[in-house]
Order: sequence, then structure tokens, then C-alpha cells
Amino acid sequence: MKDLKFNRHRRLRGSANIRAMVRETGLYKEDFIYPIFVVEGENVKQEISSMPGVYHFSMDRLGEELDEVVELGIPSVILFGVPNDKDAVGSEAYHDHAITQEAIRFAKERHPELLVIADTCLCQYTDHGHCGVIEDGVILNDESLDLLARTAVSQAKAGADIIAPSNMMDGFVAAIRYGLDQAGFQHIPIMSYAVKYASAYYGPFREAAHSTPQFGDRKTYQMDPANRLEALREAASDVEEGADYLMVKPALSYLDVVREVRDNFNLPIVAYNVSGEYAMVKAAALNGWVDEEKIVLETLLSMKRAGADIIMTYHAKDAVRWLEGK
Repeated sequence: MKDLKFNRHRRLRGSANIRAMVRETGLYKEDFIYPIFVVEGENVKQEISSMPGVYHFSMDRLGEELDEVVELGIPSVILFGVPNDKDAVGSEAYHDHAITQEAIRFAKERHPELLVIADTCLCQYTDHGHCGVIEDGVILNDESLDLLARTAVSQAKAGADIIAPSNMMDGFVAAIRYGLDQAGFQHIPIMSYAVKYASAYYGPFREAAHSTPQFGDRKTYQMDPANRLEALREAASDVEEGADYLMVKPALSYLDVVREVRDNFNLPIVAYNVSGEYAMVKAAALNGWVDEEKIVLETLLSMKRAGADIIMTYHAKDAVRWLEGK
């Protein structure tokens, strides 16, 4: 054995301090965006059954959630409005005093320093649950773009710091960029859901946002989970059209795609740790099958290691507490 030669990699794992010294990837509270669901009504703080620990908040209870986020040092939230009234063209999405716009105003007035991101889509505002205008059962692409641009402008007027369009219509970034620029919001960035797959991991979100399609599915506009190269084409189009951030959704089953997008584009990359990923961990933790803290932090770290700069996650509040020992 004395002449045997091999590398001693364990030398760099010998103590906690050595491991910390050579650690390649970090996880910080500044990495997180925390999603919040806002509903109409009064005195509503109702837990979403498929997402333990995540709630619907009415406007009069929204402040307590925002206060907690700010106290923890989480720098940004994304607001999802859930209206009572829906119609075929999602008119509540672009009404200047609709639930999302009012929530944006409230958040910016209460915490001006908090970065408020607006989800820009039509699905939770339409009575059919799809992300665009429908004619004879077909989701119309170009006719939907005007409504999406109107929604983005209305959200910007309300005070949104970032517009995050999630609809996956062709040309949606170009249409929204044009609309924002024409309305005097050239300074507002677009966080594009550039690579959004038609995924089964969205189930709990559809309960939370009341956005389940009333017929068919979203496979004609969201991406086929089998496709990797298509993700690069989608991202390239959004870059050309003026996106400022590129998002991959979902995250956990698409870490290879996160890495591909990271390696091919120089914009900030966002990974959306979606509702189904959250719900599976929560269910296992509540049954005592996994150590929730260790599983969550390892999962979020994997997204950073894959190349994400930012993580949108329902775990954000717990993750900060665990990272900082609160």
C-alpha cells in the first residue's frame, strides 16, 4: 500500500470550518421572492388546504403578512390577486382598482422599500381559467397580447416594481415592453416566465388562485416537459423582446434546464419552486417522514447550484428562520 497513489479529497471535508471555507454555493435571504395570495372580503386569513402554512389574505389582513416578510428581511414579494368577479376576457386583470392593483398600492404604501412584483396573467381573472382570449375553443394568441399589455400598465400605475408575465403567449414580452414604454414606464423591468412547462406540479396553485381551466389544458401554450432545446428558443425570444430576468418554472424537476439557461444567457435567472414541490415536502414533513429544515434548505441550495440567482418559493419565511437561527 505504501506505493499506492491517489487523491485525498477528504482533506477538504475534515471539519466544519474547512467545509465552510471551500463551500462553492451559498443560500441567503436576499435570494428569495415570497408569493402572497390576496382575496376579496374582510378578515380573511384562510389556510390553503393543499399548501399548509400558505394563506389567502384579504386586504385588511395583508399588512400582517407583509410586516412579517419585512421583519425577516425578505426583500421581495410577488402578489397574486384572486378576484370574485370573472368574465371571458379577464377584465378584472386590467381594472385600475382590481384586487391585485389595490394590493400593490397597499404594499408599497406600507413598506415602500419592499420590492413588489406583479404576476401578469389572465387565468385567475377569466371564467374559463385560460391565460388568453378564447374563440370557438381556441386560445387566441395575438388578441390576448393587448389585454396582457393593458394589465401590465395598470399594475405599473399601481406601483409595481417589476412586471412578471406568466402567460406564455408568443410575443408577450414584446407586447408588454411596448405597452410599458408607451405609458412612460420604461424603467420598469420585466421578469419573464420565459420557460414555463405544462406541469402537473401546479395543482395546489390552481386551488390557491382559483385558476383551474374549465375545459382542456394549457399544453398549446405552455411547454412540453420532454423538451430541453425548446427552452433555449423560448428564452432567446424573450431576451430579444426585452426581458430583464428569465424564469424557469417549475424548478426542482427542471434543474438541467436552469443550468442550460444559465449557461446560455447573461440575464438574472429565476427558479420558481412551485406549489406542488412545496406541498410534497410539507406532506412528508407533517407525517414525520423527512426532516423539513434539511430537505428544504438542500432543495433550495440545489436551485442555486444549478445556476439560479433568485428563487421564488413558498418556503421563504421558514428558510430565512432556519438560515439565521430565528
